Amino acid sequence: MYVMHCTRPDIGYAVGTLSKFTGSPGVEHWNALIRVLRYLEGIINVGLHYSTFPTVLEVYTNATWNSDPNDSKSITAWIFTLVGAAISWRSKKQTCITHSTIESEFIDMSSAREEADWLWSMLIDIHYGRTVTGLNSRSVSTDGGNDSNPSSRVPPATRSEGEILQSPNLKSFSFSDLKTATRNFRPDSVLGEGGFGSVFKGWIDENTFAATKPGTGVIIAVKRLNQEGFQGHREWLAEVNYLGQFSHPHLVKLIGYCLEDEHRLLVYEFMPRGSLENHLFRRGSYFQPLSWRLRLKVALGAAKGLAFLHSAETKVIYRDFKTSNILLDSNYTAKLSDFGLAKDGPTGDKSHVSTRVMGTYGYAAPEYMATGHLTSKSDVYSFGVVLLEMLSGRRAIDKNRPSGEHNLVEWAKPYLGNKRKVFRVLDTRLEGQYSMDVASKVANLALRCLSKDPRFRPSMSETVKELEQLYQQSKDAGNTRTHSNNRPRPRRRSAGDVTSRNTSVAYPRPSASPLYAK
Repeated sequence: MYVMHCTRPDIGYAVGTLSKFTGSPGVEHWNALIRVLRYLEGIINVGLHYSTFPTVLEVYTNATWNSDPNDSKSITAWIFTLVGAAISWRSKKQTCITHSTIESEFIDMSSAREEADWLWSMLIDIHYGRTVTGLNSRSVSTDGGNDSNPSSRVPPATRSEGEILQSPNLKSFSFSDLKTATRNFRPDSVLGEGGFGSVFKGWIDENTFAATKPGTGVIIAVKRLNQEGFQGHREWLAEVNYLGQFSHPHLVKLIGYCLEDEHRLLVYEFMPRGSLENHLFRRGSYFQPLSWRLRLKVALGAAKGLAFLHSAETKVIYRDFKTSNILLDSNYTAKLSDFGLAKDGPTGDKSHVSTRVMGTYGYAAPEYMATGHLTSKSDVYSFGVVLLEMLSGRRAIDKNRPSGEHNLVEWAKPYLGNKRKVFRVLDTRLEGQYSMDVASKVANLALRCLSKDPRFRPSMSETVKELEQLYQQSKDAGNTRTHSNNRPRPRRRSAGDVTSRNTSVAYPRPSASPLYAK
């Protein structure tokens, strides 16, 4: 234990786990101990080395997401060094299950930040803090300065507007303007909340962009980033630069931004029907499930958005395609939002982009999860997951389902390519709205998008062509369909049905989706 705690942090977790079984070790514990000893034998000449370093307190953090096969929990790990010497470290399983790499990294960095505050206070108390020039991390970077207040947080690094790519399409708002537009960010103006912070409803003048009274001018959605949220400055900047440069009918429009002191905000067009996630998975009298035809329309619109990003002129990999990032306007036109994880695609003769694995569990492509190699086909896999969610009305990961059905892709794959069994996957709320011929073709498309080998997945442009044909077939045939036994069944009412003018539109309830509409 002394070796583990004081000289070898690289075996900290392994030795810490084994120490729990010293009272009555089993065969598997002895085998694990032998593996640790073999590891040490192979690196017998490796150790901590101290030499002359600048007086900098550094922290390196990393979280291995969903690494425990038994409970799907992540591992938190960080190490602090001062003048090159390791002075504090931790490797520990997180107490809760996280649903994305961003969330697990956030918990990891929060834990490290608590330790950083304590170390910083201690260094100041012993009058060492004056010589500490900074505090750095793999995930976050902050500048220490000469702060003499032991209880104060380390001030963040300078962030300038110079990092933002110039775009004539974007308006630079002041914080006071957005404060007025959202009525001082009142709680009753909240449209949605998530790891990034909160989204507020606001009003601005259509021509001058000045704040107006509620109910006048143009409605906007203002995303105010939580300074300690999952989404940091880098993700915020990526969203500004990508959406600021692109304009497409199936990408949400970014009107402007605010970068003032530590305030980081984004101003979007208002999407009155909220996220696809709400329409698929939320239950209640506020809205009806999407009809078959509307689901195909939304799938086609989202596919067109991805195809645009993957085009030769753009070459961008979205990396976080999921139902909560697909927003719907008043006509159910799908638009992609939240570009915080987007990456430039490979250039020249490169086949992929190597990057740290990030995204949302259940949507990320298996080869990307295993290697960190990112390609446009990674997005195609995620599209296949969403298409399957739209077909089935089930979430990609749902622990409330019976055993064997927690993972939607694993459960549904055996049925997708079989015309006689595909009905088992289809959402029962869609009965009578589709022909089995079209439904089986959509299911087959989802199956190809979910191929383990990315070479066998279609491109998004090919996917768009197929969906256009299938959507047109559904429009031509009408809503009422019979199943394979040719007997019509009663059909449930869905969003997209013809309704009277007096029927009010049912909206989704607030959720963590970025641009939820009230």
